[in-house]
Amino acid sequence: MYRYLKRLLIGQPLKTVEEGGQSLTKFKALALLSSDALSSVAYGTEQITTALFVLSAAATWYALPAAGIVLILLFAITMSYRQIINAYPSGGGAYVVATKNWGTGAGLVAGGSLLVDYMLTVAVSVTSGTEAITSAIPSLRAHSVLISIVIVLFIMTLNLRGMRESASFLTIPVYFFVIMIVSMVVWGLFNITTGNIEYNAAARVGEAVPGMSLLLFLKAFSAGSSSLTGVEAISNAVPNFKEPKKKNAANTLAIMSLILAIFFSGITFLSYYLGVLPDPKQTVLSQIAEAVFGHGVLYYLLQLSTAMILAVAANTGFSAFPILAYNLAKDKFMPHMFMDKGDRLGYSNGIIALAVGAIILILLFNGQTNLLIPLYAVGVFVPFTLSQSGMLVHWKRHKGKHWLLNSCFNFLGAVISFALVVFLFFLHFDNVWPYLVIMPVLLFGFYKVHSHYIMVAAQLRLNEEQQLHDYDGATVIVLVSSVTHVTTGAINYARSISDNVIAMHVSFDTNPQKEHETAEEFKLAFPEVRFVDLHSSYRSVVPPVLRFCDVIAKDAAKRNFSLTVLVPQFVPKKPWQHILHNQTNLRLRSALGSRENIIVSTYSYHLKK
Repeated sequence: MYRYLKRLLIGQPLKTVEEGGQSLTKFKALALLSSDALSSVAYGTEQITTALFVLSAAATWYALPAAGIVLILLFAITMSYRQIINAYPSGGGAYVVATKNWGTGAGLVAGGSLLVDYMLTVAVSVTSGTEAITSAIPSLRAHSVLISIVIVLFIMTLNLRGMRESASFLTIPVYFFVIMIVSMVVWGLFNITTGNIEYNAAARVGEAVPGMSLLLFLKAFSAGSSSLTGVEAISNAVPNFKEPKKKNAANTLAIMSLILAIFFSGITFLSYYLGVLPDPKQTVLSQIAEAVFGHGVLYYLLQLSTAMILAVAANTGFSAFPILAYNLAKDKFMPHMFMDKGDRLGYSNGIIALAVGAIILILLFNGQTNLLIPLYAVGVFVPFTLSQSGMLVHWKRHKGKHWLLNSCFNFLGAVISFALVVFLFFLHFDNVWPYLVIMPVLLFGFYKVHSHYIMVAAQLRLNEEQQLHDYDGATVIVLVSSVTHVTTGAINYARSISDNVIAMHVSFDTNPQKEHETAEEFKLAFPEVRFVDLHSSYRSVVPPVLRFCDVIAKDAAKRNFSLTVLVPQFVPKKPWQHILHNQTNLRLRSALGSRENIIVSTYSYHLKK
């Protein structure tokens, strides 16, 4: 049943040689990796105007210069990540750059920040999409958490099916959203130039606003910087592109950034020109669409496209998180299971871990994770700062063509990113303080995992003094529950590898007569095999087995004998029949495996019907 459901949901396994067929073209990569960045225009402008509106409606004109600085930062980040793609095409983005240029500690801060950020990406995007759905259908509001979890599981399943299928699915909502935003911006600007839409701004550009301060402006700018989350995803996923990987990834990043810049600047300008103000009952984007399209079909199509891209924006995290986890695991800072590819040639464990983390966040914050947007931004701009400053070190070491110009871009991006991190901590500390708790915990975990792998490697590595050990003999203990064909097969095998075979049986108080009959039956069938019957006053088989095996192990060590404990079991013909039988053999193998000087072996007797 499990295999049937797995094949139904995920599809048939792909051969390793088919991996090239899972690579992404620029068209599909734009849909798969840009949904997070593009969807941020749905709330980026609103974050700026909301911060300014606290002072007054007139102060909202400052959204234009704040948006301008965001666009400058976007340009610097785009140029920087294009350089990162070419310099470090193995993926991993900020983690790899910071590690190579600043050292392991800085790399782990960047990597850990992005791991948490991708979980927040999924949680914030999905809950935002759920809010759009429940706004259209208020009766579903009571089930928003369940809806969010279902969406996460759906996107997880989509990614487990492989990049090609998930990218094919995502082209619909992403390009639908692109078409609708382009239509709104172009139609809005056309109506402005033709005089069909009147100038309705709350205040003219440059007008003095009483009470306006640099601190408030910086708060608005730092809030609007959330529009840049997701830009780094392409640099983390370079290995997923078709050849030439570096060129296709760099071009996709440029296209995405250009679209993002046009959308963000267009929406911010329309918001200012139309005099749109934050409203808890209606988003800024919805108000702009209503002013441009009216309450017709196009308005509802834009709302639908917004809900769709917000819901699927989580896919950016599902694309980038597994590769980042792979790079950390390759460097022995995360479990090696994150290096394993699944049936559909994706890093399945990374995909599942991300989904579990996002669901936990949704449950912890009851589906209201928008309060975490500042923390979400910190998780992006700390790696931005480390990666762009790291590229300055890279250019100083390697120089290369146009290295001075490239360094200028990196310097600009590093300075603005660092300033943003400072602003976010200073102005939004109530929301971002968990970062100061999460990162030390993550770093401790990374180093513990790393020290474990180093210790394991040191213990397993052969050295020149390594010598083969010759045993003088072997002792085999066969565990016997009753005398059956399984017992016969196990005894026969034990006798083939050792002349010293001990059959061990555990009897209980419940039926002494039956236990006596078992002993007699065994001695009659195998008179030459030593039979030991251990009496237990309790109902557990494991403790007496361990005690007996420990005693025999000590004796075997004195005699320079190896000790093998053979656990017999029968295997039903059909998998579902396993549930009909107790799993004592599993508990015994697990318990015996904890003993250093005992070899555990299994004898399987296969049933025919």
